[in-house]
Amino acid sequence: MAEHHHHQDCCKSGHCIEAVAEVTTHDDCCGNSQGQEVTTHDHCCGNSQGKEVTTHDDCCGNSQRQEVTTHDDCCGNSQGKNEFNLWRELRAVAIATPLLLIGLIFQDSLHQTPFGIAEYAILIPAYLLCGWGVLTTAGRNILQGRIFDENFLMTIATIGAIAIHELPEAVGVMLFYQVGELVQGSAVGRSRRSIRALLEVRPDTANLLVNGEIKTVSPDQVAVGEMIRVRPGEKVPLDGEIIKGSSQLDTSALTGESLPRTVVTGDLVLAGMINHSGGLTIRVTKPFDESSIARILDLVENARSKKADTEKFITRFARYYTPVVVFLSLAVALLPPLLISGASASTWTYRALVLLVISCPCGLVISIPLGYFGGIGGAAKRGILIKGSTFLDALTQVKTVVFDKTGTLTKGNFRVTDIITHNGLSQEQLLELAAHVESGSNHPVAQSIRQAHGKPIDSSKVENYQEIAGQGICAQIDGRVVIAGNDRLLHREGISHDVCVADSTVAHLAVDGEYSGRILIADELKEDAINAIQALHQQQIKTVMLTGDSQTIANTMARKLGIDDFQAELLPEDKVNALENILTAVNQSNHKTAFVGDGINDAPVIARADVGIAMGGLGSDAAIETADVVIMTDAPSKVAEAIAIARRTLGIVWQNIIIALAVKVVFIALGAMGVATL
Repeated sequence: MAEHHHHQDCCKSGHCIEAVAEVTTHDDCCGNSQGQEVTTHDHCCGNSQGKEVTTHDDCCGNSQRQEVTTHDDCCGNSQGKNEFNLWRELRAVAIATPLLLIGLIFQDSLHQTPFGIAEYAILIPAYLLCGWGVLTTAGRNILQGRIFDENFLMTIATIGAIAIHELPEAVGVMLFYQVGELVQGSAVGRSRRSIRALLEVRPDTANLLVNGEIKTVSPDQVAVGEMIRVRPGEKVPLDGEIIKGSSQLDTSALTGESLPRTVVTGDLVLAGMINHSGGLTIRVTKPFDESSIARILDLVENARSKKADTEKFITRFARYYTPVVVFLSLAVALLPPLLISGASASTWTYRALVLLVISCPCGLVISIPLGYFGGIGGAAKRGILIKGSTFLDALTQVKTVVFDKTGTLTKGNFRVTDIITHNGLSQEQLLELAAHVESGSNHPVAQSIRQAHGKPIDSSKVENYQEIAGQGICAQIDGRVVIAGNDRLLHREGISHDVCVADSTVAHLAVDGEYSGRILIADELKEDAINAIQALHQQQIKTVMLTGDSQTIANTMARKLGIDDFQAELLPEDKVNALENILTAVNQSNHKTAFVGDGINDAPVIARADVGIAMGGLGSDAAIETADVVIMTDAPSKVAEAIAIARRTLGIVWQNIIIALAVKVVFIALGAMGVATL
């Protein structure tokens, strides 16, 4: 069926004036010839370098922001494979644990061997198995001027323990850290590879017309100005202009909008769109590497490179805790021999090492990851997948949440919302007429009208059915000429009508040249959309909506939802620019911004946001893979719930830290006085 519903014409001086071309999706109303395709990425460990990451978002203290493919890489085991394997990750722990138990049970016997060689032979391999990644990371950080982090603290504390012959303590610290990171890695699991989403949308071949014959080639082999043929059911392989034919194109993979787009000779089409009905002959206007797909890939990569690092909580904590411990230990070792007469340098050096070992954060390195693991696990039970503690922590700092509209706050399904009649027809009569004239169409708007009618349609009543490209349908129903379409169709037929601008999709109807009324069709709000916005406002979080729809429709939707602010008529790249402006304003106050979306067109914005959130139930693979948080139930109210879980988890983590530090302070004081020993 030719497209005929969604209009953007305007009224002036009591009569209608055609203002813009007919629109069928947000592409048309925004003049969008830029519809684009995206691939995805997983950004783990605050990875701002755009490297591919598939698992274990926290990277176990990998402050080098190197490419991470599994937990092995981030723990210093560079032989990691492409996917997380729990049993492979357990090997170091499985070998080190019995060695540590042997060292503890037979500590005295092993210690009494010549030079304690047996103790070293058993416990040093266990220490290196668990701690090699920490040791090497600490070394690299020192060379790059980053000293005071958790890796440095664990390194000097465990080396101090080895220096005073407390090898089990050194092994225990590294083992606990490894276990904490391993548990967290298994909670995150393996992410699906984003390249699948790209391959599903990326056209593989183009039908090149050469001397009247069709030759199948790769899209990147087609030059600008050459002709290609796109059959019904095929993907448009390159950006171009239609030279011959008309059809309806499915643009949902690129724009996220539900309505198909009607195209005719002279219209521009974009790579990645799917041809539904008619054959098209297209003159290529851009080479493949400059097509909409290539541009949106650039958008994703640029967004990833601009995304600020989201630092691990334990790294931030260690930045302050480590220098305090180090300088306190140095003071204990150096000051008493200088200030106290008769004080033995060896005695106070031993006490300093004891203090250093007591202050070693073994309790912290396991309680902090396990605290986050509890939060991630609790969120997963509620249908919220958080890809690591880094992003759970980032959620606590979110003060602005930006929503895409279609598929995120709305269902992406159209239904009849109002029927306005003229010339004495009842609503039932007008709806019946519309259902009959639309009976031959598979268009979503036509389907919504037939669904609202809900009765069998006698197709024998429909005669002389004619589609008018980009405007509507004309047919005879029981001998009466009935037209159904947009404002442009009414102008063409010279039919006067009272309303041109509406806040939803409109199908106008006229019978025998007389205006008979209009049917309003709108996208349905999700059941919990209003509650989702209210819950965020209760958390003192600002809400913003970005959409490709018109200003009128966006304004109506924002009012219904109670959204604080909105921007409309945005192309995919416009959404990235809009988010950039929001990020600039929000980040000045050291807060973070989350973006919630579901379509492939949302992937660049999800990638650019401080926290990207995807609707996972019905969302595209690209959006899911790009996101830091996935809402598995497609309920926008889960966004506020995720933030609440993150804040509650951080509170528990701080409780663990305070308790652990309180105990340590007591024993550090006792160790400095020589009362506490190992």
